[in-house]
Amino acid sequence: MIHFSVKSTERTQFIDITRDVAEALTGISAGRGYLFLSVPHTTCALTVNESYDPDVAADINAFLNRLIPEGYRFRHAEGNSDAHIKAALIGTSLLLPLEKGELLLGTWQGIFLCEFDGPRTRTVRAGTLL
Repeated sequence: MIHFSVKSTERTQFIDITRDVAEALTGISAGRGYLFLSVPHTTCALTVNESYDPDVAADINAFLNRLIPEGYRFRHAEGNSDAHIKAALIGTSLLLPLEKGELLLGTWQGIFLCEFDGPRTRTVRAGTLL
C-alpha cells in the first residue's frame, strides 16, 4: 500500500485527485483488478463524480453545506459534527476497476477528496486487489 498527501485550502472543498491517483498507480504493481482508496480521517471523504464541469462538485458541496450546516447545535464539543456527518454520508473509501494498470473511469468521471473540516493536509492510501 502506498499513500500521498492532499492539502485543502478551505473548510469545505471538493479536490479533484484523479491525477494524483493515476501517479500513485505507477508505484503499485497493477494489472487487472481493483484499486482500493481510503482516507484515515473522520471529517473528509472520497467520491467519484463528474470532473469535466467544476460546477458539479461546487453544487454538491454547496448543497451539503445547506443540508448540514456548520452552525447547527450539534452535541459534539469540537464544533465539527457537520464534517463528521458529511464524511459518513459520502464515505471514506472507494473501490475502482483497473485494466492493464489503468483506472477504468467513465469519460466525465473524476476522483475527489471531499474536505469538510479544513484547511488541512490529508492522507490518501492506495492499494490494489488483483
